[in-house]
Amino acid sequence: MSNQVNWKRALKQAVAVGLILCIGLSILLGALIVTNYDNLGRLVRVVYLIDSKYLHETPLSKLIDGAIDGMVSSLDPYSSFQDEQENKILMNSIKGELGFGGVGVIVNTADPKQLVILRPIKGSPADRAGLEAGDVINKIDETNVSTISQDQAVAMMRGEPGSKVTLGVYRPKTNQEFSVNLIRENINVPTVYASSLPGRQDIALIDISSFTAKTGDEFEQQLYDLDLSKYKGLIIDLRYNPGGELYSAIKVAGFLVPQEDIVHIVDNKGNMNTQKSTAQYINKPLVIIINEYTASAAEIVSGAVQDYGSGTLVGSKTFGKGVVQTVFPLDGSTSVRLTTDKYLTPKKHDIHDKGIIPDVEIALQKDEKPTILPEKPQFDSQLAKAVEIMEQMID
Repeated sequence: MSNQVNWKRALKQAVAVGLILCIGLSILLGALIVTNYDNLGRLVRVVYLIDSKYLHETPLSKLIDGAIDGMVSSLDPYSSFQDEQENKILMNSIKGELGFGGVGVIVNTADPKQLVILRPIKGSPADRAGLEAGDVINKIDETNVSTISQDQAVAMMRGEPGSKVTLGVYRPKTNQEFSVNLIRENINVPTVYASSLPGRQDIALIDISSFTAKTGDEFEQQLYDLDLSKYKGLIIDLRYNPGGELYSAIKVAGFLVPQEDIVHIVDNKGNMNTQKSTAQYINKPLVIIINEYTASAAEIVSGAVQDYGSGTLVGSKTFGKGVVQTVFPLDGSTSVRLTTDKYLTPKKHDIHDKGIIPDVEIALQKDEKPTILPEKPQFDSQLAKAVEIMEQMID
C-alpha cells in the first residue's frame, strides 16, 4: 500500500513539473516572438500573409525551399541551396561523371557575380561556334542570367542531346554583344590534357581545366602516358581553372612539391588540420601558369609550389578564393553548400581575397587570345614567358 501511495505521489509531481516546464517554455517562446518580432516574428507573419492573402495558391514546400535559399545565400557568395535538379548537377560535377547533354563550356564558379566562360571544351558546340575564354554569358534563351543562380544557369544550358539553346554573349575584349544558337550534344569532360610542347619535344605541357574527384587519378595517368623520363621539364597550365575538389588538388600537388605538408584546413573553431601529400614527388624542372581566374583548389596547388620553391609561377595574380565549401545532403534529394573552412598554404599564408602573386608577372596583351594546349609553336604572352623560363632551366 505504501509503495502505491509513493508511486501516485511521484506521478503527480512529474505531471506538475511537466506542466510548469510547458508553461515556462510557452512563455519563453512568446517572449522571443514578441522581443524578436522583427526577425522570427517577421518570418511567421510573412508566411501567414502568403497563406491568407496571396493571390495564387503556393505549396508550403516551395515557401520552405525559398526561405532556405534566401537564408543560405545571405551568408557569403559561395554558400547556396540546391534543389533536386541543381543538386544532381552539382554531385555529377564533383564526381567528374561524364556523358551529359550540354553545349561544352567550363564556367567560372569561383566568381558568383557573373557567368564567365573559362574555356570551351575542344570539339564541343561552343568551341565550334567560336566562343572564347573570357566571354560572359548574359542570357540563356529568354532568361537573363543575372536573375538566377549559377547552378540554375548551368542547369539551363544542359539538356537532352539534340535540343536547341540560344546564348546571349558579351565579349569584353572587343566590347561586342552577340547571340549564338547551339544544339546540345553529349559532352565528355576529362579535366587533364597533356602533350609535348610544339617545337620542343623535350618539354611536357599539361593543362588542368578544373578539379573533380577524378582529376588526381587523371593527372597521374597522364604522367604515366607521357613517360616523363623523356622530358627535361614540365609546364602546367592552371589558367581559367576555377578549382573544385580538395583532395584531387592535394594529390596533384603531391607530385609537384618535395615536402609532405600540402595545405592547412582551419575550421570555424580555429582547429587546424594539415593535409599531407598522397603522391610521389616527380622532381622535374617545373613552371606553372596562373591568371586571375585561377581559384580555390588550383590555388592550393600553386601556393604549395610557390611556398616550397619547387617551381616558378608565371602569369597574373590569382582570384583569391581561400575558403572551402562542404555539401550537406537534405531530404528530397536537395542539399546546402556551406562555407565551413578556410585553407592556408604550407607556410600558413591566407590568400583569401588576396590571391597569389606569381614569381614572374606577365599579362596577356589586349585582344590576345590564350593558347591552351596549342598545336603549333605559336604561344600567347604568358605561355611564351613560361617556355622561356623553362628553357633557361634546362638548356
